Amino acid sequence: MTALPVEVVHVFTDPDGRFGNPLGIVDGSLVAEPDRQRVAAALGYSETVYVDDAATGTLRIYSATGEMPFAGHPTVGAAAWLHSTGHPVDTLHVPVGPIAVTRSDDLFSVRADTTWGSTWEWHHLASPEAVLAADPTTYDAGHTFLWSWLDEPRGIIRARAFAPAMGVTEDEATGSAVTQLTAHLARNLHVIQGTGSHLYTTHQPPTHATVGGRVLPAAPRTLTL
Repeated sequence: MTALPVEVVHVFTDPDGRFGNPLGIVDGSLVAEPDRQRVAAALGYSETVYVDDAATGTLRIYSATGEMPFAGHPTVGAAAWLHSTGHPVDTLHVPVGPIAVTRSDDLFSVRADTTWGSTWEWHHLASPEAVLAADPTTYDAGHTFLWSWLDEPRGIIRARAFAPAMGVTEDEATGSAVTQLTAHLARNLHVIQGTGSHLYTTHQPPTHATVGGRVLPAAPRTLTL
């Protein structure tokens, strides 16, 4: 039996450091590629990042159901974690291509093509209360994103996301989805998702957007293999 060390960060916390989507971060040299999905499933996070080269920001991203060429919360979380461990990269390298990283005070952001990521079914609901009242168990397939304006003039949205296709009943904070919504609405957004995570986007037409937020460390884990 082998003990695998796993770093954990919470991505897209609120300004008080609450909520956020947990991300597992693993030294890629410790897990062979054929075992990476199994390990990600055992950890139970919506995504786990394998850092194959910290100095160059080379990563692979896995959900419980397979490898992902790009995802928002893992890249934002990995960028912040690399910075905190002495590797402040300005570019991440993931299978879909290079991802630019920026930092402003305590916010880390990545720049993505808004066509990347999963295909979502979008539901614009009448009120934030309707978003919060949704029952996750009624969404048993695919990827569904519910949203409503909290403050339309200021670009503030209340949202929830359900991704059973990835083995995730409800995703706390979904970076690639909000870049797609940013492109659809053609404006910068402040999205409050899940239990209270905060994501910030900028619209960069014709094809890109940034997504960013706060990232805080959590207690590390050890997984027995």
